[in-house]
Amino acid sequence: MKNISNSFIKSFLFILILFTMNSCIKFKNAPAKDFPVNVNDRVKKNMAEGRSVRLFGGNKNGGTFQFASANPLWRASLDILDFVPITNASYSGGILITDWYDDKEKNEAIKITIRFLSNEIRPDAIDVIVYKKNCKAFENCQTNNLNSSIKEELKIAILRKASQIEKASRVKKK
Repeated sequence: MKNISNSFIKSFLFILILFTMNSCIKFKNAPAKDFPVNVNDRVKKNMAEGRSVRLFGGNKNGGTFQFASANPLWRASLDILDFVPITNASYSGGILITDWYDDKEKNEAIKITIRFLSNEIRPDAIDVIVYKKNCKAFENCQTNNLNSSIKEELKIAILRKASQIEKASRVKKK
């Protein structure tokens, strides 16, 4: 009796799985005239419809991506800001945000945001924003956008470092 109930349960589960899997697959009934018999014609049709896989060559319709390790501005920014923790680093979004860096004696903290506007090494390729937070008490803090020499010094330091990295990579390639 026990063997019969086990085999019944197994059969029932098998049939249940078979029906559920069958309902997941939907086949389209299409006339044979819509599918070319020749392989090369099928490839051309699939490529025209955007259903192709290109392994070696072919039409490349995607963009060109330069990875973070190859971008001297990105690398220079990370090198210059190595003293402060990074909270958000999005290479594809073109932004680098640090955590608050504070001076315990003055109850002040700064936060640095760098926006990458271009991959080229030039002054308008990055935008540096520095925020300053003054705290007089534990919960009494005021945050302001800081327009001081720190902003320009950081920008110049990043551009200098990026040009050094670019120069080193060119020498390395030769």
